[in-house]
Amino acid sequence: MRRTVTLMSDADQNQPETLGGERPDPSTTASKDPEQWVTGDEPMTGPQRSYLDTLAREAGEELPADLNKAEASENIDRLQQKTGRGAN
Repeated sequence: MRRTVTLMSDADQNQPETLGGERPDPSTTASKDPEQWVTGDEPMTGPQRSYLDTLAREAGEELPADLNKAEASENIDRLQQKTGRGAN
């Protein structure tokens, strides 16, 4: 059985996003600065930690293991650019 997961965008509740579809144009999507996240000061999530570990290894960097969610997100964005993984 195949299931489609649909997420509602904060930018437009009438236009649902789907996983695995085309990536939205970053210049047209609304996103909060990680510093403004309500939960940004909580410890990074398991998936953030795993992906950040992969990115840091590929970039030849070491990062502290006690980053919060906002710090992890900022480092993920930076390292995606550095490694080319974030390229569309």
